[in-house]
Amino acid sequence: MDWTAFLLTLELAALVCLFLLIVGLPIAYWLAFSRWRWRFLAEAVVGLPLVLPPTVLGFYFLLAFGPQTLLGRGWASLFHSTLPFTFPGLVFASVLYSLPFMVQPAAEAFGSVDPKLVGASATLGASRLTTFRRVVLPLSLGGVLTGVVLSFAHTLGEFGVVLMVGGNIPGHTRTVSISIYDRVQALDYAAAGQTSFVLLLLSFFILVCVYATNRRRRPLWPDLR
Repeated sequence: MDWTAFLLTLELAALVCLFLLIVGLPIAYWLAFSRWRWRFLAEAVVGLPLVLPPTVLGFYFLLAFGPQTLLGRGWASLFHSTLPFTFPGLVFASVLYSLPFMVQPAAEAFGSVDPKLVGASATLGASRLTTFRRVVLPLSLGGVLTGVVLSFAHTLGEFGVVLMVGGNIPGHTRTVSISIYDRVQALDYAAAGQTSFVLLLLSFFILVCVYATNRRRRPLWPDLR
């Protein structure tokens, strides 16, 4: 069992979820409530990683943040390091690749909130931020939780983006999926099976917790019809 790769993967997944909460929830809120005519273009951009091969996303990431590009030179001047084949680059690329797994469930949950409740909050003088914090978010926790879990589980199993952007540097960018691939390539099926089984149990446990939590949740205002 490659515990170094396992712990690195957990750290990567946790950071990706944290950044997706910061970046993804505002995007999801805008997609749910925006009246912009061309909103579907933004939805298509957000959902692109769902259909785009991960190697393609990784390839364009390398092109965008290479040492000779404007973005690459700008990053290097600010942080004195490059993004490709580093852990921060892996986090950045993983956030982009997992963005729709956070945004889409959250946007659907935000959009399902009764508009009358949002309007009543505005009538009482609450700001949009207060309305979001005290009305929209509490009624959408199920969707947000689903987005967090999907993003976490998706990051655990990433392979193409990890390999393209991070490479295979032990202790720095080698994740569980890369470790399993290396074990299979070396014909060490016992180690690959052990790591795969632990990952399977972890993924199953996470999903069970989410489904159990969502099942126990009850609406704050039950339907009395």
